[in-house]
Amino acid sequence: MKRKRIKLLVIVITLISLFSACSDTKHEDILANWKWDKEKTDAKPRYIWIDAAANFPRFADSKENIREDLTKAKGAGFTDIVVDVRPAEGDILFNSTLCDKVTKLDYWTDDGQYKYYERKATWDYLQAFIDIGHELGLKVNAAFNTFTGGCLNPYGLGAQGLVFRDASKRSWVTTLNLKSGLTNEMDLNSTDPSDEDYYGTKFLNPANDDVQNYIIGLLTDLCKYDIDGIFLDRCRYDNLLSDFSDVSKKKFLEYIGQTDINFPADILPAGQTVAPATAPKYFKDWLAFRAKTIYDFIDKVANKVHSINKNIRVGVYVGAWYSEYYMMGVNWASNTYDTQQDFPAWANADYHKYGYADKLDFMLLGCYAAADKVYGTTEWTMQGFCQRAKAKIGNACKFAGGPDVGNATGFTEGKATQAVTNSVDACINASDGYFVFDMVHVRKYDYWNALKTGIEKYLNQ
Repeated sequence: MKRKRIKLLVIVITLISLFSACSDTKHEDILANWKWDKEKTDAKPRYIWIDAAANFPRFADSKENIREDLTKAKGAGFTDIVVDVRPAEGDILFNSTLCDKVTKLDYWTDDGQYKYYERKATWDYLQAFIDIGHELGLKVNAAFNTFTGGCLNPYGLGAQGLVFRDASKRSWVTTLNLKSGLTNEMDLNSTDPSDEDYYGTKFLNPANDDVQNYIIGLLTDLCKYDIDGIFLDRCRYDNLLSDFSDVSKKKFLEYIGQTDINFPADILPAGQTVAPATAPKYFKDWLAFRAKTIYDFIDKVANKVHSINKNIRVGVYVGAWYSEYYMMGVNWASNTYDTQQDFPAWANADYHKYGYADKLDFMLLGCYAAADKVYGTTEWTMQGFCQRAKAKIGNACKFAGGPDVGNATGFTEGKATQAVTNSVDACINASDGYFVFDMVHVRKYDYWNALKTGIEKYLNQ
């Protein structure tokens, strides 16, 4: 045991020396405050998400800023970072010949301006996080927006992404069942988020084989990096109105064994955004079909990633509000969970078959309740989200739940220190880990010590 302590001390001293040589920032103070001997051998992982756009002005051109904030994450007790390398606009922050690199991303300045930050550096963004994160002893996971291909940014900032550069990819973009009729999202041009038909992020159709092959190609290139895991974000449909393209119609007819139906009226009334009180004939079959589409894709991804590198974990990020997640075409429960029993209004007897938790190595669960809803047993409390997820996932895969400390009610003023600390206790003891979104908010509101206090309390239990 003493020999292990000595080795740890040598590592710490070495890291401190490296940090001191690189910068005037007192990285050593951060690491010195972390009680290395408190880490339990069976401790649950703690994840911090790093959104690409929100953090771009700080990290895009500065490895030193990356080092400073990852050092703070390590000092607070996090074990894992989740770095976003395919933002919602669909371009990438890693090397691949299949897609353009990100050169600029939209963000809000501290004084309320909405603008682009344009990257000047040419070094490999993902590789920098891998090098620094692994040097610090952090696991490095890549977050990957899946079924998105472009963004028409609000307030006239402009369009980005593959589907805006390449007109031939229009057929990849999802078709919505709007009140005005079937509409490709590329035809929705509003840049005002208050408009009913504002669709800034352009979703791709998950049922399109060309889309799936393209995404798997990008993931194949991502697996060439020394990453510890991949978490698929937006691996879903846009909403309940999506996707009603000819491709989806053809595949659905094959699924139900029919040659023609009154499409889409036999599935969903135009413009219907939630399960209707009186469901059309094929509504529940349609939901099962969409869940199967995502389930089959997850299976393909897991098999591809593990065939390249069996040590890369395959996971997803999903919202914890299971009672509403059918709208996204996703069943993130285990396939042993009987969805129909609890949600007969929208789940049929087949829906449970397409619960994809059994295909995953890990799951990140957004338990985005308000700051005054940390403890509880219901949905829209952080603890309740985790408890209910555990009942649905069982032992199919491990998951970590946690809050959004920047957007959820009560966190937006940065005065929720105790709620942040309590969120660790509420979530980590009701799940298999802890997850916080996002580093930009932790930094902005200086929640590092609040997180450290919560994590140390857990480690000292």
